[in-house]
Amino acid sequence: MILDANDPLQVSTHIAHCVDTLRQGGLVGMPTETVYGLAADACNDAAVATIFAAKGRPSEHPLIVHVADSDTVNRFASDVPEFAKKLMHAFWPGPLTLILPRRPEVAAACAGGQDSIGVRCPSHPVALALLKECSKQGIYGLAAPSANLFGRVSPTTAAHVQSEFASTSYSDMPILDGGACSVGIESTIIDCTRGAPVLLRPGVLTQVQLEFACGQNVLSNSELSRQSISQLEADFSHEQAAPRASGTLESHYAPNATVRLMDAKSLQSALDILGADAKHIAVYSRTTVHSSATQILLRHMPNDATQTAQQLFATLRELDQHHIKLIWVETPPDDAAWDGVRDRLMRAAA
Repeated sequence: MILDANDPLQVSTHIAHCVDTLRQGGLVGMPTETVYGLAADACNDAAVATIFAAKGRPSEHPLIVHVADSDTVNRFASDVPEFAKKLMHAFWPGPLTLILPRRPEVAAACAGGQDSIGVRCPSHPVALALLKECSKQGIYGLAAPSANLFGRVSPTTAAHVQSEFASTSYSDMPILDGGACSVGIESTIIDCTRGAPVLLRPGVLTQVQLEFACGQNVLSNSELSRQSISQLEADFSHEQAAPRASGTLESHYAPNATVRLMDAKSLQSALDILGADAKHIAVYSRTTVHSSATQILLRHMPNDATQTAQQLFATLRELDQHHIKLIWVETPPDDAAWDGVRDRLMRAAA
């Protein structure tokens, strides 16, 4: 049930309806600037369990809690390091999630059995309006993973959410339509529980931006795993067994078609070898390639990383609708601006 949140005459009514749904333990499709989320009251364990059931997501995989402002973080986190406060000040509202020590009495179901919690303040005006109205009703955070079945391509429009759950028992849930997502891939995730910022999932924010904002080096898991400090090694091993954050599995964001990453030369060579009879294949590339086959689908990838992120998931979904078997994607440039796109494509191809 799509509710138009762009209509100024109806948006307040639609948001009030969604708040009532959330108060009753129901689910709501919520727009954010990154992707659409499947939202429930983060402190209602039964409602959070419904998210896991709707997505088919294992309950030990933690969810991100969305809040209306930085002050609300203290309702969920027992400690906020100084570098985390600097990151919040620089990038909130925005596409940044912080993993923080969790207050033991709140959001246990969201945490996936961990003593940490992921928290984010989105910048989408509809999301913020919904979160603020929820706060007035005593709902201080919304658990909202991407509104798709577990492991599949994330939705970036309300229509994507509707189609994802159309054949399920959740087909009648309200979906706030806030338009197409402006960022298009999920938030950057920084672990703030280990004494230093650790990048768990890249997004549109670059490492240089993050380090400038917090005033210190941002480590990667690979860097952390090479350190000889036993506690850090224990933390890293735990993360491999049960992810500390959403979207960090090796295989994720996958369409029904098989995704393969290839350089431009290999793409063209493969098309030449297949010749005129090739079919059931799509190509998504920055470099212009040619095929004599009439049934090959060719899609142009922008040379700009931000534009590619905006359209990436929508493109994968569109290609899936053609019932193709293979999606050949030109490997993104080895540049920090492309880290988020490269991460999503590598997981889609895994």
